[in-house]
Amino acid sequence: MHNGARYLIFFQYIGKNYRGAVKAPSGWKGVQDHLEDAIGKLKPLNTVSLSVSSRTDTGVNALSNSAHFDLQRRKDKPPFDAETLVEALNFNLGAEQIRITRAHRVPDDFHARFRAQSRTYVYRIALGMSHISKLPLTECDLCWGLPDMKLDVGAMREAAALLVGTQDFSSFRAVSTDLHIISPLKTLNVATVEPGSSFVSAHFHREIPFWELTFTARSFLYKQVRRMTGALVAVGRRQLSVPQLQEVLEARDSLSYPRGIIAPARGLFLTRVDYKESDLQLSQQTSGEQFTSNGKSED
Repeated sequence: MHNGARYLIFFQYIGKNYRGAVKAPSGWKGVQDHLEDAIGKLKPLNTVSLSVSSRTDTGVNALSNSAHFDLQRRKDKPPFDAETLVEALNFNLGAEQIRITRAHRVPDDFHARFRAQSRTYVYRIALGMSHISKLPLTECDLCWGLPDMKLDVGAMREAAALLVGTQDFSSFRAVSTDLHIISPLKTLNVATVEPGSSFVSAHFHREIPFWELTFTARSFLYKQVRRMTGALVAVGRRQLSVPQLQEVLEARDSLSYPRGIIAPARGLFLTRVDYKESDLQLSQQTSGEQFTSNGKSED
C-alpha cells in the first residue's frame, strides 16, 4: 500500500529509568514500550510492533540503539518523511529520557536486528571515587566510580588482546532462558582500553581520570560486555592475573567466572549499530560502504 512504509530509527536513552531496551513484564516499562506508545499517538492503521536491534539490560545506556517498524497512515496519506517522523516521535515522547536521533525509510524485508553488521559498546570508568559525591552530577549513574587512583592498564590491554577473535565465550555469559539456544561462539573484533574524559571536564573544579573500554562484535551474549569489563578491571586492580583470565576464558563455563566482579550496568553505553548501506536502500542499487549509527559523515 502506497501509504505504508517500514522505518529504521536510531534512538538514545538513559538506562536507569527503564526496564531494559525491549518490552518489559506487566507493571514495568522498557524503552520499546515508550517508543510504541509514541508511535501509537500518530494514529496508524496497523498495530505497531518494534524490532529492536540491541536488547540492553536495565540500567544500560544507549547513544545509538536502533529498531525498525511498519507504519500505515490513515486516509491514504503518504508516508512520513524522515525529518517529520523524528520531530513527531520526540514530541510524543515528552519528558521521557529517550530521544530519536534519525529515521530512514528502508525496504520491506529489512530487519534492524538481523541485518546489523556490528555493535559497539563503550564502558566508562572514573578513578579516585571514594564516594559517589565526588562525581559531578552529570556523571552520576553514567559511569563506574572506583576508589583506585590508577589501574594497571598495560595488564588490562594484554588481557583484552586475549578476548579478541572467534572463540567460545561461555565463561562470560550470564545464565538466561536462551542459554541452550544461542551459540556461545562469538567473534570479538575490538577490545581496547583507552583514556576517556568526563562529560564536563572543561567545567569541573578538578580533573577526574577516566578510562573507556570499547568492544565491537556483530553480536554479544547476555551480559557478556559487563562480564568482560569486570574481568579486565579485576586485572587492572591486580585482583586477577592475565593467566588467570585466560584460564577463565578457556574453561568455557559460566561458573568459572569469579564472583563479585561483574561491572555494574550504569557505566555501559551502546554507542553504535552498523549496517551495510546497500541493505538500507529502497532501490536495487548496491554499495559496499558501511552505514553507521553515530551521526558522523559515514552515513
